[in-house]
Amino acid sequence: MLLKPLIQLIRPEQWTKNLFIFLPMFFSGQLYNIPMLVSCAIAFVAFSLAASSIYCFNDIFDVVLDKSHPEKCKRPIASGMVSSKTAYIIAAVCVTLSISVLFFFGGESRYVLIMLIALYYVMNIAYSLRLKSFAIVDVMIISIGFVLRLFVGKEASGIWLSEWIIIMTFLLALFLAFAKRRDDVVLYENTGVLPRQHINQYTLEFLNQIITIIATITIIAYIMYTISPEVTARFNSRYVYSTAVFVLAGIIRYLQLTTVRKISGNPTKILLRDRFIQCCIVGWLIIFGIIIYT
Repeated sequence: MLLKPLIQLIRPEQWTKNLFIFLPMFFSGQLYNIPMLVSCAIAFVAFSLAASSIYCFNDIFDVVLDKSHPEKCKRPIASGMVSSKTAYIIAAVCVTLSISVLFFFGGESRYVLIMLIALYYVMNIAYSLRLKSFAIVDVMIISIGFVLRLFVGKEASGIWLSEWIIIMTFLLALFLAFAKRRDDVVLYENTGVLPRQHINQYTLEFLNQIITIIATITIIAYIMYTISPEVTARFNSRYVYSTAVFVLAGIIRYLQLTTVRKISGNPTKILLRDRFIQCCIVGWLIIFGIIIYT
């Protein structure tokens, strides 16, 4: 068996989502703290392995739907390049390695980290088996998964987690998840292909409204965050609001990709390929980095 299909099966490109684990460190100004950085890196590896195990199960459960999808039919199991039996073995190996990494290298917080990743794992297995059949519930679970990444970072680093970062992460994940559902609805209406069992519970009108609402709330919440006395005092800067321009531009760009170009079906691919969004992220990191670390 070729190695490439096995690598595709565990979707290492999706590990970029797990960089949220490092956000508590970034916002606390501790990126120079090597022991803390190592602890977060270990948690990142463990979480990524657990996530890859979930991707294996998801592809096994969705193989019938994936075969009729214009893009997902190329996935290793749907295309027949990897058998379901092999996928089960890979999933078991990934989750075993995840637990082992934390148990042997997770430090004092190993048990809490194992519990958090176990919660993520069980929640996503339930999602793959049943919960993704329920509209709205499905995107809520995805968003909670991103918040759990923050708590993993909190436990790995020992850094207090601001309510603001939890709210902003949840809202951003919710925005991206609903945009992804919009892409599924467009595919369903154009081709008649049902990419998800419950996608007919959504309509373009509903998703356009909800995406606009969430985008608006996210932008307002971020601006409120940047000018709040608590935040300006913590960073000892009155210029945190200057980072809002990158958030605003990034969200508007994503709305353009979603509603005009209709390519919001894979947020990770957009992140890795769209230069405009990459510039927004880099600009945001640079300005925030200057505020926090200088």
